[in-house]
Amino acid sequence: MENARPLPTFLIERYRLWQARVATKGRAHLAALANDGQRPRAMIIACCDSRVMATAVFGGEAGDFFVHRNIANLVPRFTPDSAVRGTSATIEYAVTVLKVRHLIVMGHHGCGGVAGCYDLMSGHENAPPADSFVGRWLTILEPGFDRVAALGLPRAEALRALEHQAILVSLENLIEFPFVAAAVAAGRLQLHGIWKDISDGDLDFYDATTDSFHDV
Repeated sequence: MENARPLPTFLIERYRLWQARVATKGRAHLAALANDGQRPRAMIIACCDSRVMATAVFGGEAGDFFVHRNIANLVPRFTPDSAVRGTSATIEYAVTVLKVRHLIVMGHHGCGGVAGCYDLMSGHENAPPADSFVGRWLTILEPGFDRVAALGLPRAEALRALEHQAILVSLENLIEFPFVAAAVAAGRLQLHGIWKDISDGDLDFYDATTDSFHDV
């Protein structure tokens, strides 16, 4: 592949530092995972944002979590067609093959994807083009935007509310997947929503009984 280039020096240096850290106990753990396969208890659906350390907040190590990341941690609606659907395929694998016990949607403070959705739905000039990959993806969050828009909040408060809605819309869409619904009904799977403040590391969880987010 003529367009591929060697790794840059800074990545090679960081790799060598990582290798030095796992040279003892860590390497044995990795070898066991390679030989025995993965058995994660939980899946996390998180945003691609480089500031969101999705597994670090739980002290995650190799083998602990099955992770999928996309823009604004969104789960699309269940659409059984012939299109290639990466997020849906990842969820299917986690639930039906790995049989994870917990499926967590993690939103976060300052989400650029959520802000992009807000601007797109508001007709802001700096919004992503509606016909772009990003623009089309963000329409998944349109039901959440409609709920927030009805509240008439200032922009900063509306963005925080929409970050929560990105979690809730994804949870609503998850239960539309038949294999998710069946696992939940059988008590084999629990769904969770959490929101992380990347400015201070605080974590909130969604409580369905009060329909609100609370500090962990």
